Amino acid sequence: MKIFFNAAAYIRLSREDGDKAESDSISNQRRLIADYVKEKEDLTVYDTYVDDGFSGTDFNRPSFRRMINDIEAGKVNCVIVKDLSRFGRDYIDTGRYLERYFPERDIRFISVTDNIDSAKQAYDMLLPIKNIFNEQYARDISKKIHAAVRTKQKAGEFIGAFASYGYRKSLADKNRLIVDAYAAEVVRRIFKLYIQGCGKLRIAAILNEEGIVCPSEYKKINGENYRNARRLNSTSYWTYSTINRILQNEMYIGNMVQGRKHQQMRSRARTAERGEWIVVQGTHEAIIDIDTWEKTQELLKRRTRNVDLHRNTAVLAGFLKCGDCGRALVKKACQPEHNGKKGASGVSYYCGTYVRSGRQYCTPHKIRYETLESIILDDIKIVLQSMDNLKELAAEGKTGSATAPDGREADKMKMQAELEKVRNLKKAIYEDYREELISKEEFICYRQDYCKREELLQKQLVCIGEKMNRIEADVLDNVWIQHLLQYGEMEKLDRAVAVEMLHEIKVYENHKIKITYNFSGELSLLFSDYAYG
Repeated sequence: MKIFFNAAAYIRLSREDGDKAESDSISNQRRLIADYVKEKEDLTVYDTYVDDGFSGTDFNRPSFRRMINDIEAGKVNCVIVKDLSRFGRDYIDTGRYLERYFPERDIRFISVTDNIDSAKQAYDMLLPIKNIFNEQYARDISKKIHAAVRTKQKAGEFIGAFASYGYRKSLADKNRLIVDAYAAEVVRRIFKLYIQGCGKLRIAAILNEEGIVCPSEYKKINGENYRNARRLNSTSYWTYSTINRILQNEMYIGNMVQGRKHQQMRSRARTAERGEWIVVQGTHEAIIDIDTWEKTQELLKRRTRNVDLHRNTAVLAGFLKCGDCGRALVKKACQPEHNGKKGASGVSYYCGTYVRSGRQYCTPHKIRYETLESIILDDIKIVLQSMDNLKELAAEGKTGSATAPDGREADKMKMQAELEKVRNLKKAIYEDYREELISKEEFICYRQDYCKREELLQKQLVCIGEKMNRIEADVLDNVWIQHLLQYGEMEKLDRAVAVEMLHEIKVYENHKIKITYNFSGELSLLFSDYAYG
């Protein structure tokens, strides 16, 4: 039986991997794959997926992820690459995709120049060795690039993608920084205001009130494809942290500071210790004079507040977020009321953006701690009360599985029959096509419909199987549920319980909160919504 395939043409190029400009170019890969498909009657290119400038040592590439999503959706059942190194240079993940992921989903894999086609023969024993060689090649290139970068940094050459706010890269020499007159004046003003006694929040507020664009937005206005990983998407204004980083940036006195982060292949970037930084003095024009710099650093040390972590520990610290802007909520003490009766002081939480930058950027989202504690405790009690029901269901699952089929078992049998029916229909339309009762286009159209239906039924069968086993395997033996049962009745929320059970609490201005628990997946209780006054 001849099977037709919707193929994904995957193309990747990265100079960091040592890819050769001509033979590995995007156009050359595209042409080679197109010529290959022309000669194959059973192949049709569904789409072309191009990752230009992404290393093969990391599979978190945008077009690669899009291709995987199309595979999961049943749109693609074949992947074609020029050679194995285009697919990936990480031999562990490459092997996982080729030897497990694709076979489990009946995905055909073709590497043109390697003469690999999983539909014709199993992968030969040299495939893992080829993957290892591809990774070692990338690893060797990575070491050479890091060595070259380190050499440039030690020579005082700027090798970053974006210059610090106040500077820009010279058009004549991209490794040299020159002063950006407008931004430099803003930097000088920040230092001046701080020395005059303005706090970091006040400085941010002044700049926002005057409509001065923050550094990330300023870079975008100037045509730079800049993205600050620390900045929330909704933040487009000056903040405390931005002012704090500027006041501590040694670049402003003419010293080139690089190497603050270090990353090895296939590992996350780590922040280097201060002694590991590469600092070269006098590499570019200073924006801040040395006297102003030293006064500022001295003031920064004086204004540091020592916090007693034992006395200032907040039960919900780190869990509360504004549901609208995403910033953390901050704690503020409520003042006692004096209306003839004895007032009661307490703690309320407000949106951090509102507190630091004002109502024009976000609203208060005020909620009292007592209200939060009451809502959380009530919700936990509901969960604990459901434990008895879960245990009863688990017991029924154990005793009932050996007797007559319940609703889930009946659904499973029905879907298995439907799946068999779809498979028979797939065979029948091929017979019709072979007997020339239907055209090739009709055959392909019908076959795609049946394949999608078959895949959906298979997924539904897996879900039913998981549901039938979940009560026994995931409820009775689940670690989180055992922890829940240990707590029993709770009258007061403490830090230990919060850390153990809570993942995140979002507070919205429309009088709602959303609680996400650490055990949400296990109990399928994703959120609990409450109104508060």
